[in-house]
Amino acid sequence: MGTRNEFEQRELNYNNALNAYETAKLRYTETLKQLSFQEQQSRKNLQIAKTTAKEYIVTSQQDGQVYSILKEPGEMVTPQSAVAIIGAGDDFLIEMQIDEYDIIKVKTGQRIAIAMDSYRGQVFEGEVGKIVPYMNEGSKSFTVEGHFLKKPETLYANLTCEANVIISQKPKTLTIPRDYLIDGGYVLVENNKKRKVRIGLMDYKRVEIVAGLQQNEHIFKPDP
Repeated sequence: MGTRNEFEQRELNYNNALNAYETAKLRYTETLKQLSFQEQQSRKNLQIAKTTAKEYIVTSQQDGQVYSILKEPGEMVTPQSAVAIIGAGDDFLIEMQIDEYDIIKVKTGQRIAIAMDSYRGQVFEGEVGKIVPYMNEGSKSFTVEGHFLKKPETLYANLTCEANVIISQKPKTLTIPRDYLIDGGYVLVENNKKRKVRIGLMDYKRVEIVAGLQQNEHIFKPDP
């Protein structure tokens, strides 16, 4: 038993506690909703971060050996700028420039005789694989691609070479150094006389003599 005042005080405390309980339930429900939303948002952000992270990793579309890295760490790059040079480490391409006057003689499948400064005294055999049907207007030449039939033991990218495409073969022929030829059709013989000769095939070093000169005749190199 107690006074009415005490009863009313306890009833007020009960109602306050009940209201506090209901408020706590609402806050709990709202907190669950908020946590659920934040969880979904965090998962989405994680997926976006994973996708974006891949864009910061430089990858190549093909396997190969990295020959050179063109950018420094922290340097800005764009999709239009090269980051590195990558290529096959065991498969090298022979790139030749063929003059427009000779390109019609070149066919795919023809053999190539290849000499390199790195392997002096050795000649390697190759084969024409592709003729790019577009002339470089500046050099008036066509790009022809070939490959080694038996490659050297060690090769590096951008090595220079002298490559001769074999368009025909003769078992015996008379040739002279190309710098002995005068005006495209003469040679200098004894007594400083010019003699007309008929030439055949030629490359950067030697010229075939078809007629006008015998095998044992002496010729002289003209003064520069």
